[in-house]
Amino acid sequence: MSAQCTDHCHTPTASTDPRYQCILWIALIVNAAMFVVELGAGLSSGSASLLADAIDFLGDAANYGVSLLVLAMALQWRARAALLKGASMLAFGVFVIGRVAWGAWQGITPEALTMGSVGLLALAANVGVALLLYAWRDGDANMHGVWLCTRNDALSNVAVMLAALGVFGTGRSWPDLVVAGVMAALAISGGWSVVRQARQELAHASKENTPQAL
Repeated sequence: MSAQCTDHCHTPTASTDPRYQCILWIALIVNAAMFVVELGAGLSSGSASLLADAIDFLGDAANYGVSLLVLAMALQWRARAALLKGASMLAFGVFVIGRVAWGAWQGITPEALTMGSVGLLALAANVGVALLLYAWRDGDANMHGVWLCTRNDALSNVAVMLAALGVFGTGRSWPDLVVAGVMAALAISGGWSVVRQARQELAHASKENTPQAL
């Protein structure tokens, strides 16, 4: 589906397909549950990448909730929701950068076994959600943002598991911090992509709603 589709354009998108709404509810529940799991694991293990991933799960759960609210709304409102998603992804990236700096200053080595096992569980959760959302990855900015969040989460989970192997092999904290930094870069890149597309859709919707001069 084209991202420039107007409000009256009828395609098998989120606003007309109940399957997409069901998938968003599943994604919301999965992400909320994984936030609780990873938050506890991150605090107990001292892992910056797990804590970063936990906050990402929380942000995604909130984003899925916003998506459910705006599914049947006009393109302009969906684009505004996408702007919120993009901004939250950017904010997450900035937070993780700060957490990496703090971790480097403290020099605490995380627990590799907890990182690896929880990272594997998180990967299974995100891959499952990503497969469900795959068919809607090329929708408007709102749908595109949902897909990007889920895709980035799966990539981040793989990175957390690699970080666990690095921590286990070296006995140092730097693999955990490097992965957290990569996660920040993914969040910032994805957030900017969503913001850019949402702004284009807002501009398009504004032109559509502007009365033409006689």
